[in-house]
Amino acid sequence: MDRDDEKRIAAKLARIMAMLCVRNTQLETLHAGPTPITRTGDYSDVFVLDADGRRIPWTEVSRIDDAEMRHLMRDIVNRLYTFHLEADDPKLQTQVERWMGVATKWDEPEIDPKMISRGAE
Repeated sequence: MDRDDEKRIAAKLARIMAMLCVRNTQLETLHAGPTPITRTGDYSDVFVLDADGRRIPWTEVSRIDDAEMRHLMRDIVNRLYTFHLEADDPKLQTQVERWMGVATKWDEPEIDPKMISRGAE
């Protein structure tokens, strides 16, 4: 198999895994709700007022707490695990086919050099 074929297959796999294993997870719950309006375009004009009366710039506020992050990561790991172990299951193949049309409309994936240069963290 040549490098172009490898890239095409990897791109297809990356997109469908992102759709099935990342997008359709607890991430959807975290993404739900109203998005603040910004007039500057960079959210420097948006603030969160917390229960203690602190006015926190939107660009500095954490938008996901530790429990939500644990839940999200557990969900993603379990879905990736299932994807790899059950790749040949006809029910999973049906899901892959169902969502592939949407996933193929996403941007072309690119190599993330930070992932390679950082090594294991």
